[in-house]
Amino acid sequence: MLLADVAATSTALAATRSRLAKRALLVDLLRRTAPDEVPVVARYLGGELRQRRTGLGWRSLTTLPEPAAEPSLEVVAVDAAFERMAELSGPGSTTARQSLAAELFGAATADEQRLLRGLVTGELRQGALDALLLDAVAEAAGVPAEAVRRAAMLAGSTEPVAAAALGASSPDDALAALGAFTLTVGRPVRPMLAASAPDVAAAVAGFEGRTVVVDAKLDGIRVQVHRDGDDVRVHTRSLDDITARVPELVEVVRALPVRAAVLDGEALALDASGRPRPFQETSARSATRDAELAAEVALSPFFFDVLHVDGRDLMGAPLLERLAVLDEVAAGHVVERVVTDDAAVAQEAFARWVGQGQEGVIVKDAAAPYEAGRRGSAWVKVKPRHTLDLVVLAVERGSGRRAGMLSNIHLGARDGSGGFVMLGKTFKGMTDEMLAWQTERFRELEVDDDGWTVTLRPEQVVEIAFDGLQRSSRYPGGLALRFARVLRYRDDKPASEADTIDTVRSLATPTS
Repeated sequence: MLLADVAATSTALAATRSRLAKRALLVDLLRRTAPDEVPVVARYLGGELRQRRTGLGWRSLTTLPEPAAEPSLEVVAVDAAFERMAELSGPGSTTARQSLAAELFGAATADEQRLLRGLVTGELRQGALDALLLDAVAEAAGVPAEAVRRAAMLAGSTEPVAAAALGASSPDDALAALGAFTLTVGRPVRPMLAASAPDVAAAVAGFEGRTVVVDAKLDGIRVQVHRDGDDVRVHTRSLDDITARVPELVEVVRALPVRAAVLDGEALALDASGRPRPFQETSARSATRDAELAAEVALSPFFFDVLHVDGRDLMGAPLLERLAVLDEVAAGHVVERVVTDDAAVAQEAFARWVGQGQEGVIVKDAAAPYEAGRRGSAWVKVKPRHTLDLVVLAVERGSGRRAGMLSNIHLGARDGSGGFVMLGKTFKGMTDEMLAWQTERFRELEVDDDGWTVTLRPEQVVEIAFDGLQRSSRYPGGLALRFARVLRYRDDKPASEADTIDTVRSLATPTS
């Protein structure tokens, strides 16, 4: 299959909001895809490259070769080109990577360049969500959507499931191939996800008087741990294998009184008093093999669910039943929780845990099964919402659905001496109306345009919600916002009344 076919479908996906129309586009392309091309095409339709890291970024793509007049690139060859880039390392790798990228983009048409750039930067924004893609796979293969979704949850990714379903010679064969995906110790499954509520009372009320389990939401990294005898594997939320980086977690799991288990939880670094260290330290520790850092910053596991123990699958069991098993096999390493139907009790737990430095709570239906890969109503997270009034310092051009718009905004706090300190970027929370407004507004404030980033006069104030702060060497203030999103633009407030970097720093100071 030519990459041009995928690019044309991507453009059509971005041009419609109708889920039915999007699914029809996906089904049409999938039915024209050869079995060996399905894994690549499925990932590209989901808006991602198959390679986790290629060494390319948006800066390296600001100047592209002239596009080719006619399409010639095939999807499997494109995937191989990115794989070669990902494998490069050491002296000369940057130059070699740039040469490969120039060759690839030079062979691409204008539409193909748009697709490739979006895949590299992660900003394709064509609206082809994974759930929609799974439904399209089901329709293309002639099997029930639930069978495809279940297989994808247990496989941990869409690609092998799409390949199994679409590579079958008949719907019956496709169903048999999908049925082969089961919970297997050692193979990570997609984690169950939580919806959000504005406060504890609303979260509890959503369960209509039923008993709920209220877990402390720890400020760590999500880990899924598989043990089969002495073999222990640790995976992240994105299912990356980090076993070699976290020997202390492996040691804890090997000491548990089980032979085989699949556990879901969090890992975080604690200080001497038992409080969580800044999230960035936990994140950095889990991302490195540096022995010195590992000795200085140890991770501790805290589990909140169990999916399998010694031959017994527990995903379909009620939460309280799973927790009883968890308490038996992981005593001393279990997330703190309360079981209640009283919103006041849940609120008290929320206040206590936030005061201890945790992120908030997750309120869970005590009778619900573990729904791998689902963000349903059975789990609801509540975090304290922080807001700041910041100044927009610059804005980047959008892509995909946001092509032609000014999208990703650079956020700054006042430094107290007439200047501003950058704290991060965001394109989250923007409505179509907001995008249109800010595109016009920021052209009025433009002082420079390098073709990708438009630098602005620091006049526009924006109200930003965020989940926390982390230390950052990337920004001069030493801090960065976590999960920043736009609430509204503050035309009622001049930049001189925006929040200062000192205010931001006070929010980063832990309470006693």
